[in-house]
Amino acid sequence: DKPAGVTSHDVVAQVRQMSGQRRVGHAGTLDPSATGVLIVCLGQATRVAEYLMASDKVYWAQIRLGLSTDTHDAEGEVTATAEVGVGEEEVQEALASFIGSIQQVPPVYSALKHRGTPLYQLARRGITVEREPRSVEIHNVELLDWTPPLLTIRVECSPGTYIRALARDLGQKLGCGAHLQSLTRLASGHFTLEQAVSLDELAEAFAQGN
Repeated sequence: DKPAGVTSHDVVAQVRQMSGQRRVGHAGTLDPSATGVLIVCLGQATRVAEYLMASDKVYWAQIRLGLSTDTHDAEGEVTATAEVGVGEEEVQEALASFIGSIQQVPPVYSALKHRGTPLYQLARRGITVEREPRSVEIHNVELLDWTPPLLTIRVECSPGTYIRALARDLGQKLGCGAHLQSLTRLASGHFTLEQAVSLDELAEAFAQGN
């Protein structure tokens, strides 16, 4: 259960130190501000990481309407503000329009690589690379709560789907802009948040040889 404020790479480094294993990797990056299921593979299990990454994902997300940022999340600089004049019915309709196979442009700040360099590193240097839309599958979107200007959703989607990009596109569709306020990965394939352990629990288990 990745905590907020650390990168997926940081978690791998901590697990490597705790376990004494040299070969440690993760199966699917979570943004530093996001929490939830991060599959970590040790030793020979690193060979199956790419197959685990190909699993569907489930997310809990909170989206803030009326405020756009350059990173499409709460960490970024505000690029635009607007009045939120939409109701729950319009929000429901807009969310429903994303269900199915859609074309999604990845965020500028993402771990995708351009000629070997992650896009977020280029973006920090002020370099913006054209990103081609990618086909992703949104299996289901459920509106859990609508307290303007915040909405809370549960998303079931294919691997490679950016919830930050979904927030951005939802804001564009509603005409007021939006960004991802917070994100938790509830499941990655068969691995769920209920099964996940915290880094503290993991450290204690390694210390006890459990």
